[in-house]
Amino acid sequence: MKAKQVRPAQKLLAVAVSGIAWGMAFAAPAQAAQEPQAAPEQNNAVPEVVVTAQRTVSTASRTPVAMSVVSGEQLRQIGADNPASLGARLPNVHIDQAFSGLRVTIRGISNNDTTDKGDPSAAFMLDGVYIARPAGQTANFLDVDRIEVLRGPQGTLYGRNTTAGLVNVISNAPTNRLEGRVALEAGTYGNRKLEGVVNVPVNDALALRAAVSTRKQDPFLKNGQGTGLRPGMDRDDRDARLSAKLALGGDATLLLRYDHSEVSDNNDRFVPDTNFYTGVASGAPAWRDGSTDERLTNRFRPANIAPVQGMQERRARGLSADLSWNLGPATVYYLGAHRELDQRMVNNYYYRISPAIALGVINNHAGANAQDSHELRIATNGSAALSAQGGLYYFTEESDTAYAFQGLRAVGLPPYYAFPLRTEAKSRAVFGQLGWRLRDDLRLSAGARRTLDHKWRVGSTDFQQGPVFNPATDRRLLNAADLATSRTTWRLGAEFDLAPGTLVYLSRATGYKAGAFNDGCVAGTSALGIPCPAAAAVTPEFLYYQPEALRAWEAGLKSRLLGGRLTVNAAAFDYDYTNLQLTGNAIVAGAPRLLTRNAGAARSRGIELDGELRVGSGGRLTYGATLLDARYVTYMATPAVSWAGHRLDRAPSHVFTLGYQQRLAVAGGQLGAGVFARASGEYQIAVPSQLLSYRVPSHTSTDATLSWAPAGGNWSVLARVRNIEDKVRPSIIDSFGMTTPTAPRTAELRFDLRF
Repeated sequence: MKAKQVRPAQKLLAVAVSGIAWGMAFAAPAQAAQEPQAAPEQNNAVPEVVVTAQRTVSTASRTPVAMSVVSGEQLRQIGADNPASLGARLPNVHIDQAFSGLRVTIRGISNNDTTDKGDPSAAFMLDGVYIARPAGQTANFLDVDRIEVLRGPQGTLYGRNTTAGLVNVISNAPTNRLEGRVALEAGTYGNRKLEGVVNVPVNDALALRAAVSTRKQDPFLKNGQGTGLRPGMDRDDRDARLSAKLALGGDATLLLRYDHSEVSDNNDRFVPDTNFYTGVASGAPAWRDGSTDERLTNRFRPANIAPVQGMQERRARGLSADLSWNLGPATVYYLGAHRELDQRMVNNYYYRISPAIALGVINNHAGANAQDSHELRIATNGSAALSAQGGLYYFTEESDTAYAFQGLRAVGLPPYYAFPLRTEAKSRAVFGQLGWRLRDDLRLSAGARRTLDHKWRVGSTDFQQGPVFNPATDRRLLNAADLATSRTTWRLGAEFDLAPGTLVYLSRATGYKAGAFNDGCVAGTSALGIPCPAAAAVTPEFLYYQPEALRAWEAGLKSRLLGGRLTVNAAAFDYDYTNLQLTGNAIVAGAPRLLTRNAGAARSRGIELDGELRVGSGGRLTYGATLLDARYVTYMATPAVSWAGHRLDRAPSHVFTLGYQQRLAVAGGQLGAGVFARASGEYQIAVPSQLLSYRVPSHTSTDATLSWAPAGGNWSVLARVRNIEDKVRPSIIDSFGMTTPTAPRTAELRFDLRF
């Protein structure tokens, strides 16, 4: 069966795309766009940051979108070397590492389906390349130039699955300078890390850059089961990247990147929810007091099966080509990439089958994923009143996965319960955006994107007596689905220079997240030689869920005051979501399945404020405040229970941050000290399918750093402590009660040598 949903809204798209040629004609002839340069720091002013958030080069203070930029140097200072360690520094953002992959929540909007059929609500990109699978988004940061985090729908220029926003990790490109860096790091929990970077200009046309990193860390979790097995939340990572930048004449540049990542650790990253809550069995979880050691100790002893050693072997690699060709009136860009992800895991689940009963379930997982993406874009150059950009996008993905579960005999299942599946997806899009400078201080923009998505899957649910399917003794149910959806997303914007250093903007935008399907089949279909009789079938309404859609208003202000020593960024937004996709576990045809449904409507409204103040000759104060009201408007958690008015997950009503860094000349060098504190209001993590709502109480978390570098030297040392309070909280709670904790207090000492 093929289900389609088409909502044409193509007039704005036609205007935007057809305007590209007009914009080229009116662009200043033979005058290439001059890239703005980050201004040197003068009079202790906050330096400008160059970004590409709107697919053109500009400074962050002149980009009309709510965004945060974290530089590579800041990442090294705070010790954020993977996505999950970054979220606490960003307004209205949570980035959490679950055993199944990364989960990004922006302004209360998230996603719980990390399988090969699910899509995120916030896109994750590496050097502009969309990475589809959450398990492939967890690689460590390596030789990063900056990370741009855009809040709000970015559907026009970046495409589907950006309803909440996006995270774009941008690597350093090769330069024409011979240089390098080596860093050593050691700390608590047996943390040890080695990384190195070298940049070599081969000649005037070619430069090469290589970066490598290896890291190991002992587990955060503790084994209280009495089995002697090594617990999870450890690390054993290896990452490498090789880049080549080639000048093709005077007008074209080709940047090639190959990255490779390997992980060998224990992916049992969870403890029972009862480590944090009482009252779960009665359906009313209540936060309970407990020490950090108690929270991080897994004492669950399953009566039905003996645990085994958990493990994970994950390998990710990607090759990308980034070409820019300046034609005078316009520049042509091409970005193409091929990425692969292989993963093998063994997990020991805490698997609650009723409010008072939990089983031990062993999950074996093997998966292979490959994706290809191509984007061809053209953008006008020059300083004409009319500017334009537009292009074509093509994406394909193939996933082969196999899940097998042992230990579910207590619910009437055989010794092995397995899911061999193959999923394929294809996405095509055409997009365009126009900018019109009405006056020197007033600019308008309009853009649209038409996206066509097609996703299909074939596989089965197998009830097996042994680890390999035996047709003589085992039973197999068909999983087959085929869904095509399409949508036009658009954006209208206006920006005004209120003063020489102050920009105000207003935007109206839409977002789109593709639809997909659940396990099962529709009566009368067949695949892989497996029929779908009526007795085993599900209805189309159960099998398919529709795209998630968003309409958003946003107003913002960006200002540089006191001669550039004070920056103020403020944004107010109002979102209306329809068909919000929520995922949980349910019993279907007598077996537990992962089920996604459209939840109805939700609304998210809020205010964000952040900025920086330079104090004296070496002081830097950063501040932030967010207010958020993100709730379901209509949502039936069960046919009889409405959750209208309930808060969305990870959406605290308020968060305040304050940081201060000071640099002083001491003993022939420069001494630096810094502290950063985050105070969060309470929020919830809900499991609607179980009618459970877990309250995470208000809390604070504080980090501190101390560094020293000799004057004129090429080396430095840095000490840091994170989570000084040594308090942990749940970051993920799934339908079975498996809870992933946050990290405890850690301390590290780092040595950097540059040459």
